Amino acid sequence: MRKNLLWIFLPIAIFIYLISTALFCLDETEIGIVCQFGKPVKVVTEPGLKLKLPAPIQTKILFDKRVLIYDPTPSEFLTSDKQNIVIDVYVCWRIIDPLKFFQTMGNRRGAELRLEDLVKAEVGAALGNCPFCTIVSHKEGEMNLGKIMVEITERSDQRAIEHYGIKILDVRMKRLNFPEENLPSVFARMWAERTRIATRYRSEGQEEATKIRAEADKQKQIILSEAYREAEGMKGTGDAEAARIYAKAFGKDPEFYEFIRTLQSYDKFLNEKTTIILPGDSKLLQLLEKGSP
Repeated sequence: MRKNLLWIFLPIAIFIYLISTALFCLDETEIGIVCQFGKPVKVVTEPGLKLKLPAPIQTKILFDKRVLIYDPTPSEFLTSDKQNIVIDVYVCWRIIDPLKFFQTMGNRRGAELRLEDLVKAEVGAALGNCPFCTIVSHKEGEMNLGKIMVEITERSDQRAIEHYGIKILDVRMKRLNFPEENLPSVFARMWAERTRIATRYRSEGQEEATKIRAEADKQKQIILSEAYREAEGMKGTGDAEAARIYAKAFGKDPEFYEFIRTLQSYDKFLNEKTTIILPGDSKLLQLLEKGSP
């Protein structure tokens, strides 16, 4: 009885095993290779249910076809003006040729190791031809980091497609620093440079302030001179007009005009403490003695 059951269930188990190893589902985010006895025979790119020969005759190897991000360890590089810098970059990449990728890289870990070497070589070559000011600078138009990273991306992508079957979409810098042993001297140079710039700015500011003050004093003198000239002209015009009015009034009644002017004179120089000495024939004295004629 047991032997009969064994002969019944054994074919069923073998059939289930063959079906389970012959069918596989390819997800939309994946790309695959079918290998026969370890040798690639077919590339599978379209998602859905796929059929192959049962294992161990044929096996499947699946890769992620989405954009992947790799963050290699920071490395030290030398610029064209002999500045040691530590740069931390990241790489965006994806698989475009799974067969070449499998043959050259094997898996994602192997691909990341190759990418690290490739990108670091391109970064070192690019920075070795650029001075430090093209990476970090406060002057407008001197910094050119964006163009440098684009060139690194293009050269790395060309080599990666040709040799590894992957496409490098972007290489970007995350962080820039100096080696630990160089930080004190770098900070000292930065301090000296900023002090020099601050001194230059103060000197230029003092020079400009002196020019502004001189120009302001000049304008002040011009304005005062113009005002004085206008004031003197107006005063002269007023005096002339007053003299004309006096002359006109004097011409109408000279005696009354003389009388009024005399009284005005009294009002200006006579008070309780005034003592005056006048000749006997003085008209001023006659008016005090005799009054108005």
